[in-house]
Amino acid sequence: MVLQSNQDRFRLYRFLVLTREVDNAIIKLYKQGKMVGGAFTGYGNEATAVGSAFALEKHDYLFPMHRDLGAHLVKGQTLRNIFLMQLGRGEGLARGRDGTGHYADPALRIYGNVSHLAAMIPMAVGVALASKMRKENAVVLNYIGDGGSNVGEFHEGLNMAAVMKLPFILIIENNQFSYSTPNHKQFVAKKLSDRALGYGIPGCTVDGTDVEAVYNGCKEAVDRARRGDGPTLIEAVTMRMHGHSLSDDASYVPKGMVEEWKKKDPVELYEKKLNTEGVLSVSTVQELREKLRAEIQDAVDYALAQPYPAGEEASEGVFAK
Repeated sequence: MVLQSNQDRFRLYRFLVLTREVDNAIIKLYKQGKMVGGAFTGYGNEATAVGSAFALEKHDYLFPMHRDLGAHLVKGQTLRNIFLMQLGRGEGLARGRDGTGHYADPALRIYGNVSHLAAMIPMAVGVALASKMRKENAVVLNYIGDGGSNVGEFHEGLNMAAVMKLPFILIIENNQFSYSTPNHKQFVAKKLSDRALGYGIPGCTVDGTDVEAVYNGCKEAVDRARRGDGPTLIEAVTMRMHGHSLSDDASYVPKGMVEEWKKKDPVELYEKKLNTEGVLSVSTVQELREKLRAEIQDAVDYALAQPYPAGEEASEGVFAK
C-alpha cells in the first residue's frame, strides 16, 4: 500500500524533521540542567515511529514507548504538552508527577508508556478486545523493544490477540541493544518476525530506517486488522544511535558500529530521496527547519514559564479511588 501523493510524502518528511528537532531541544534542556530525571532520545528510530503511526486513523489507539516521540507527534500531540511533560510542569498531562514518555492523552487515544515495557502488551490487547466488543472498527498499535520481546507478557498478549483475532499490531523495535545487551546475547532467531509463525499470524521484517517501508508494512497490517483478520507482528530493524538514556555513554557499543549506522540516518536518507525525486528543494528544507525550530522554541519558552506542581498536591491523582 504505497503513499498516494507527494503531499503525504512531504508530511512524512516534516514529521521526521520535527521529531529530530524536538529531540535536539530535549538534549539541550537536559545538558542545561533544566530537566528533572532522565531523558531518552529516538535518534535512529524516527522512521519506525513516524511511518507506523502515519498508517493509523484518528480513532485508532496508540501505545508508544519512550523512543516513539514521532508517533506522538503524528497522532496529534502538541509541542507544548511534550515540553510541559519533559520539564515536569504542573500543567502537563501527568500534572508534574512524571516526565519523559510516561503519560497518556485519552483525547488522542494515546496510552503509555509503562516502564516495564512488555506490561503494555496485555493492556493494549485488552483495549483491542474492548474496541472490538464496542464495534469501533479501531486498530491498536503497540511497540516493544528487542529485549522486551523476550519476556512473558509478549507471549501472553500476542497469543490472546491471535486466538481472539483482535485488531492489534505489535511492532518490535529491533535497535540492536536491550540497554547494554547486544542481540546475539538475547536470541538466536535470524528474524524476530519469525516468531509470528508460532501464533499463527502474519509477521514481516521491514527496514526501520526507511519511513516509507515502515508505512507500507504497517498500512497493510492496519487494513488487515480493520477487516477483522486479526493481529500482525512487525519487526523494524534500526539502531539506537545514543545510549539507553542521555546519562549512558554507550561505551559498550563496538567501535565502528555507530559510524556504519550513521550511513542509514532515517532523516538524511529520506531527505536525499525526496530531493532526488523533486519533492524537496534546498530552500524548502531550510525554510521548514527554521519554522519548526521556531515553533519548538515557542513551546519550550512556554513550558519553562509554567510553575511546577504545588507541593501539597503531591499525593493527589496518584491512586485510583
